[in-house]
Amino acid sequence: MFVGEENVSRPYVVLHNETSLDGGLDHLNPDLGRFYSLARRWNEDATLVGADTILAMEEELVQEEAAADSLREPADLPFLVVVDSRGRIERWRELRDQPYWGRSLVLCCERTPSDYRAMLSDLGIGSLVAGEERVDLPLALEELNRLYGIQTLRVDSGGTLNGALLRADLVDEVSVLLEPRLVGGDTPRSLIRATDVSSPEEIVELRLVAMEAFADDVVWLRYRVLR
Repeated sequence: MFVGEENVSRPYVVLHNETSLDGGLDHLNPDLGRFYSLARRWNEDATLVGADTILAMEEELVQEEAAADSLREPADLPFLVVVDSRGRIERWRELRDQPYWGRSLVLCCERTPSDYRAMLSDLGIGSLVAGEERVDLPLALEELNRLYGIQTLRVDSGGTLNGALLRADLVDEVSVLLEPRLVGGDTPRSLIRATDVSSPEEIVELRLVAMEAFADDVVWLRYRVLR
């Protein structure tokens, strides 16, 4: 990890994903044990997830039973921080009780339905309002650092949130497990979904800092975001 080289008031942000060689997220067969074992190397204070990702995995999460030896005290677990400005997630009671996270926190905006925020409060789930029409990610990250002392934030999400963070220049490190597969397609889910750049200056430049190959031909690449 490369924390501490820049004196910023927001957390150190790591994107951690597993993709096909062409950057796709569909039709993969990830080794989840390996994926999350590697993720633990950052010892994150919080895991940031988009609402779409939570909705896609809700059923699996609420039905899954964690192994007893994987449980830790809540104080040792990272926050679960979810971007959900439209108040779409309904199964917070089950998600709150999952053994993977400590406290749960929802990033909202001024237009997030008040009854949704009231429901969160009733369940003991915090909400942080940042922005008017949608979540203001730079402000939200600064507030996570200021109010909750979050210094390292790992993003476990899809291309939309990844793209928004990259376009806002909020990412410090990109970690990708590349599977030896090509997915293709006209509308695949991908590592980054964002508006097209209008000039070469907007391209995110990276520097390779670590590489590891596994026996199943998966390659783990870690990049530093250059500024």
